[in-house]
Amino acid sequence: MKKSTRFVAAALLGAAMLLGQTAEACTNFLFTRGATKDGSTMITYAADSHTLYGELYYRKAAAYPAGTMIQVIDWDSGKPLMKIPQAAQTYSVVGNMNEYQLAISETTYGGREELHGEIEGGIDYGSLIYLTLQRARNAREAIQVLAGFMKDYPYHSSGESFSIADPNEVWILELIGKRPGTVKPELAKKLKYKYTDGAVWVARRVPDGYVSGHANQARITQFPQETGKFQKAKGKGLHKVISSAHLDYLFEPEVECVYSSEVITYARACGWYNGKDADFSFCDTYAPLTFSAMRGCDARVYAMFNRVASGMQKYEKYAMGDATAERLPLWIKPDHKVDVIEVMNLMRDHYEGTAMDMTKDLGAGPFQCPYRWRPMGFEVDGKSYIHERATSTQQTGFSFVAQCRGWLPAKVGGILWFGVDDTYSTVYCPMYCGITDIPLCFREGNGDMMTYSETAAFWLFNRVTNFAYSRYSDMIVDLQKVQSRLEKTFVSDVEKFDNRAKESTGEALERQLNDFCNRQAARMMKEWNDLDKYLLVKYLDGNVKKEKDGRFERTETGQSAMPNMPKYREEWYRMIVRDHGDVIREK
Repeated sequence: MKKSTRFVAAALLGAAMLLGQTAEACTNFLFTRGATKDGSTMITYAADSHTLYGELYYRKAAAYPAGTMIQVIDWDSGKPLMKIPQAAQTYSVVGNMNEYQLAISETTYGGREELHGEIEGGIDYGSLIYLTLQRARNAREAIQVLAGFMKDYPYHSSGESFSIADPNEVWILELIGKRPGTVKPELAKKLKYKYTDGAVWVARRVPDGYVSGHANQARITQFPQETGKFQKAKGKGLHKVISSAHLDYLFEPEVECVYSSEVITYARACGWYNGKDADFSFCDTYAPLTFSAMRGCDARVYAMFNRVASGMQKYEKYAMGDATAERLPLWIKPDHKVDVIEVMNLMRDHYEGTAMDMTKDLGAGPFQCPYRWRPMGFEVDGKSYIHERATSTQQTGFSFVAQCRGWLPAKVGGILWFGVDDTYSTVYCPMYCGITDIPLCFREGNGDMMTYSETAAFWLFNRVTNFAYSRYSDMIVDLQKVQSRLEKTFVSDVEKFDNRAKESTGEALERQLNDFCNRQAARMMKEWNDLDKYLLVKYLDGNVKKEKDGRFERTETGQSAMPNMPKYREEWYRMIVRDHGDVIREK
């Protein structure tokens, strides 16, 4: 994301695993109305980068005179790319959700090496998200805007998967930019191919009642394609599928798949595909599977699927990198409907309950810490190994659950449940999409990656979490008590506030929304500061102070009671003995 230096391609992630380079990555889960208890749609996002600072971006709505230009800035490097015409009217945007409850998130998959190189100018993936949020009111408008940008301008970044949600629908859109020199002249001549749009892409609506996900690997394989003459009138063969040549029909509710009219011909002109159109797979052509794409990327989607549906274990071999195993589907129907608390918790995962469980091996240390410091890959005696890449990871800048609720007025219906740092230990605080005053703890400019701020949530949560890593199996229990209490309270408070706020409009509503969100954030900061102090006192020097009736125990004279000194787990002692037993054994 913004100001980060990421190279998040599956191929690059694999290189990082094996060669020890730094790599960052993101995770998205998607939930349709029919898959949730309250009928909302939800998409999630973990923005993971070792250089990304967690803050909540805000852009206010504005009107612009004709001829106004806007400078496109690359969200990774901060470099200016190109100037494009500004929209006459833009919408307000809080984080990755706008005032109409349109939400967009992403993961980068990189794709074919031939398409990795950045080009001069163009629009990068981050600007594509935020410019679209300022110009579109629903998911289909977002697809139209994205397609328009790709028709008019080059695409600056590498392959990208986008999650797009509004109160009614959830879409997954996968896109990869074209690059000069990839088209073979002899094939182009034979195919009568003309190089036009800046990228090729496919967008699919997730069927209602289903859930999906992507995590730095392209997920769309074969997709429905147009057949025969397109008819608009109902009862005359209205297609459920359109190409970018027929975007006029995008807003027909029956349409459930849209794709770039060049998505197959470009691949043919480059010599990457020569089969039947009907057999064309976007993923297999533009982002062929690798070991790291399965083990470091799709495995995160598998972990989520495994927690919401039975029968998923048959995909575990695939998730662990077995290319001969049955491939993970693009979406599944869960066994039960989820609520927002469960979705928050689905973002908290270290592969618990699978063969990849990060709490079980030696790397977890004596206190079962499910984190591995980078680099991810290492070599021992000429053999290459990897640490797992889970949904919960230490380098998360921020994450969210975007919830769109169509039964409420737009500015009240959209909530960005926003958190900073590691998803496992963050607190998701409700930020209504209609706010105009970002709480200080999340505000842009309140500290940065190199500047500590006592009032910034990012630094407070990192301080607590990094301390918890030192005695994880014990401290995480205390942390989760406060986390769970806060999030359940927030959900309850939101329900009560909705009933009041839905009757308000204009400036009165704006004041109510701002006041509510700022109060929730202030409460979170206070309780987390209290937790910070509590953990330091309780776990000082590796000991664990005794407690009674909610207070630390003292002796009759007021001194600290002798603390507990818990042993390491038995298997850890055995590892110590195997490694150093001859030296430390009593004689």
